[in-house]
Amino acid sequence: MKLRRFSSSLALACLLACGSVAPALAQSAAPAESAPATQAVPPLNPVPAPAAHHEGHGEAHATDNPYGLQALWSGSDAVAKVVLLLMVIMSAGSWYIIIAKLFEQAKMNRQAKAVTGVWKSATVKHGAENLEQGSPFRFIAEAGLEATNKHDSLLEHVDLNDWVTLSIQRAIERVQSRMQNGLAFLATVGSTAPFVGLFGTVWGIYHALTAIGIAGQASIDKVAGPVGEALIMTAIGLAVAVPAVLGYNWLVRRNKGVMDQVRGFGNELHTVILSSAKRA
Repeated sequence: MKLRRFSSSLALACLLACGSVAPALAQSAAPAESAPATQAVPPLNPVPAPAAHHEGHGEAHATDNPYGLQALWSGSDAVAKVVLLLMVIMSAGSWYIIIAKLFEQAKMNRQAKAVTGVWKSATVKHGAENLEQGSPFRFIAEAGLEATNKHDSLLEHVDLNDWVTLSIQRAIERVQSRMQNGLAFLATVGSTAPFVGLFGTVWGIYHALTAIGIAGQASIDKVAGPVGEALIMTAIGLAVAVPAVLGYNWLVRRNKGVMDQVRGFGNELHTVILSSAKRA
């Protein structure tokens, strides 16, 4: 009887213990099950990430070319800058002479077309006055007329033909000398500009080798910049020399055509002056 009472009281104690533990377990498990649900909800206003890529892209565009002309000028010493300035002066002078001589030759070709009106005039003096002021053809005609007027005193012992020929030839040579002004500069630039650029190249390579020796390494990033900047000197020298040589050859050929017209006018003038002197 006592054993039955003990077993029933033990069963009742177990039931009470299980009833008190179950709600506690349920309460502790509920937050654990609901936590993942609250973490899975995305934020309403997400904060954008910093635009590191765009900033880096802008910096790449803002960076200057380390191997350009600006880098060459800023990184060069006094000798290299003098070489660059010298080649700039040579190039500017060459183009100025080429353009100026082209205008001068075009003007003389236009003045040569007006020479035909001289032979239609009553006298050589009247025909020369109809020519444009400053024209080389008018200068030659006035030189021939002056020779005939000054053929007196001691000059009478010289034959008029020889004296007029000498005066006209002297005037033609002065015209030719004026037309050749500036051509010597073009020839000098064309022959010396490549060597000036080569000097700048050698000077730049010397400094590049010095920098490599100081750095103690000859990697491509150490060699490419200085050597490339030095080779730019050679390119500039060729860019100065080639137009000067081409311009010189072109102007000399055009001068030859203009001088043929001047000499032809001088020969015709000589014949007309002598014929007029014999008639007088």
